[in-house]
Amino acid sequence: MESAILEPVQGDDIVTAALKVLCTADPHEKARRTNAIVDMWQAGRIGLPVAGAAHPAPPDRPARESTKVKLVPADKAPKRGKGGSLASRQAMLHALVHIENSAIDLAWDIIARFGLDPSYQLPREFYDDFVTVAADECRHFLLLEQRLEAVGSHYGALTAHDGLWESAAETAHSLPARLAIEHCTHEARGLDVLPQTIHRFRSNGDGESADLLQDVIYKEEVSHCAAGVRWLKHLHALACGMGQQAGAHAAAGEAPAQRQAQQQLEAAAEPQQQGDKAAGEQQLPAWAEEAQKYPTVEEWFHSLVRAHFRGPLKPPFNGEARAAAGFGPEWYLPLSAEVMDAAEAAAAAPTAAQAAAAAGASGSA
Repeated sequence: MESAILEPVQGDDIVTAALKVLCTADPHEKARRTNAIVDMWQAGRIGLPVAGAAHPAPPDRPARESTKVKLVPADKAPKRGKGGSLASRQAMLHALVHIENSAIDLAWDIIARFGLDPSYQLPREFYDDFVTVAADECRHFLLLEQRLEAVGSHYGALTAHDGLWESAAETAHSLPARLAIEHCTHEARGLDVLPQTIHRFRSNGDGESADLLQDVIYKEEVSHCAAGVRWLKHLHALACGMGQQAGAHAAAGEAPAQRQAQQQLEAAAEPQQQGDKAAGEQQLPAWAEEAQKYPTVEEWFHSLVRAHFRGPLKPPFNGEARAAAGFGPEWYLPLSAEVMDAAEAAAAAPTAAQAAAAAGASGSA
């Protein structure tokens, strides 16, 4: 797309607007257009997508200005150190700036890639949440870039890796997988490491960077993890909450938007005559059929992470921040390295009966 075509305008729908950001290569133009879209969305000048309207497919990767930041494999990215030197603190800030720039694209990609799929029956609140996430990530990017420049460096002074987007590419086929990996698992990992990052800045004399992370970015990142949890729970309830369960979920305090979307999915999945299938058989999208295999959303999450995330989740966990996001230990501890190692050890250890039998055999030999 040419530059003029990428400008958000009144009358765009939010998917079109999201695509414009994803196709913007310059990080500062990406941020400017993000802020413009957020303002227009909140003012009602950009609306929801119209069902059936044609849109281009989202790019496999967001546009990047190759002369701005050189991307390298993760194992080739510069070591950040522990903040004991100016160069180390610059590397830490540079990595944070790059993460926030990538996070802008991730927030728009979830709208552009999944917002047109009728099987998800997404209410306006879904778009509201991820427009807000995009606005927050944009503000974080600009504030951290200013701080990076204040300590004598700039975005692009160092190489960076594209690990966040590689995870996004692996979940491009599935909104539940995207929510589970990017917006629950990775967001929560950011909460785990942020207190240590804040401590490293503060203990090495950079109180301004520490305050920015502590007072502005930390609490907003909690809300981003909460959005991932909220919409994964929404999809699970949507898939499993038909018929009598709908009332049970409503009694448990589900949001009106969730109940509305649930009713929409019920209507979309009304019995249809299809080939030799008996009339009256209810048809569900594949993701919903998969979700129904798991009685709880946490068990579904475990399955999604095992399928799409490499290795176990590594402690230490920031339990307080995770809990504030609605992401309690029942979500992540069954996937943690410590629990999995203990389970493997228990499976490998002989039972008492086996040990007794072995001892008896040894004694009779």
